[in-house]
Amino acid sequence: MLSRSTKVPQSHWAAVQLFAMDVDGVLTDGTVSISSDGSESKRFSILDGMGIMRLNKAGIAVAWISGRKSEATTLRATELRVPHLIQGRTDKLMALQELASQLGLAAPQVCYMGDDDIDAPAIAWAGVGVAPEQSMPSALKAAVYVPDRPAGLGAVREVCEHILDSRGQ
Repeated sequence: MLSRSTKVPQSHWAAVQLFAMDVDGVLTDGTVSISSDGSESKRFSILDGMGIMRLNKAGIAVAWISGRKSEATTLRATELRVPHLIQGRTDKLMALQELASQLGLAAPQVCYMGDDDIDAPAIAWAGVGVAPEQSMPSALKAAVYVPDRPAGLGAVREVCEHILDSRGQ
């Protein structure tokens, strides 16, 4: 793993055409609240949402790849117009590679952000692999970038800003 202070080359950020990410522990702090009536709630950062909307506007594809299905995830993805929502897939690498192939993209054109063991192969495969600081050791080891902001509180936005800044946006 590269330390926070290590800079990912600007050319790597500029090559990104797809920013794919896990949901729980990346877009959220990893906590899921389940009420006695069975309803689920998650907290999503408005900062992250704005970053995703800015990527959409800039023509960068966005994907959420989650190991579990969640109506809260579906609702937030719909609100943000996330074009690629993949839920219930625990083989994140295969899901990511299938999506990249469908989009005609190679690994150097992909940024993937995850936090757990099942994310580590996808993090390692992507041209820019990212893991939030509180991630599992395997995810951190696979990552080339660790955001300063925590998961669920702007970590995704920080990555979005690197991608946009590399394009002068």
